[in-house]
Amino acid sequence: MTGVPASAAGGGATPVSGGNGSKQVPGGKLGAAAVNQASLWNIANILTMMRLVLVPAFVLLLLQDGGFDPAWRAWAWAAFAVAMITDVFDGHLARAYNLVTDFGKIADPIADKAIMGAALICLSALGDLPWWVTGVILFRELGITLMRFWVIRHGVIPASRGGKMKTLAQGVAVGMYVLALTGPLATLRFWVMAVAVALTVLTGLDYVRQAVVLRRQGLAAERAAESAR
Repeated sequence: MTGVPASAAGGGATPVSGGNGSKQVPGGKLGAAAVNQASLWNIANILTMMRLVLVPAFVLLLLQDGGFDPAWRAWAWAAFAVAMITDVFDGHLARAYNLVTDFGKIADPIADKAIMGAALICLSALGDLPWWVTGVILFRELGITLMRFWVIRHGVIPASRGGKMKTLAQGVAVGMYVLALTGPLATLRFWVMAVAVALTVLTGLDYVRQAVVLRRQGLAAERAAESAR
């Protein structure tokens, strides 16, 4: 013991609960604020913010000169591709390096749906993609989001291989529609989109099934816990 008060040794220390018990963070509230700031401004969140910024940039590029200029659409495709790539990396980095934050949990799915929704709506408005395709995909994404809130207190349904394939198929198909393709490639993108729509519907139905089962199990566990009291 030195007999020196903690406040005199650097502004105090704030106990922080960790996995191995409590530890002291120098600087009190200032130290805690620094930790919170560092956890927010991490590489995963920066990539998510970049994806959000790319949404209006993508729309402006796609709709330049009436939306039918091949050069501008190529630039729009580049913005869309960057957004899709960052979507893969930000989630991986957040999980691999323990960079998961409340901001990331909220902003990441918003960014995903914003870039995909903007692309689908713009393509349908330009007459390149039928509105029913846009409606099916957006209805599924919105419905699954609401379903998550419905079962969140009972648990979380993990991402499935089918869901990952759906996301990949949607990204490839929409990217092909963003480009001004002609000939066989224009025909190919129709079939890629057909696969994407099929996966969208099938994985959506599977998610509903899992959500119903999870909720039933959760309610049964709650009833069993109440009866045991």
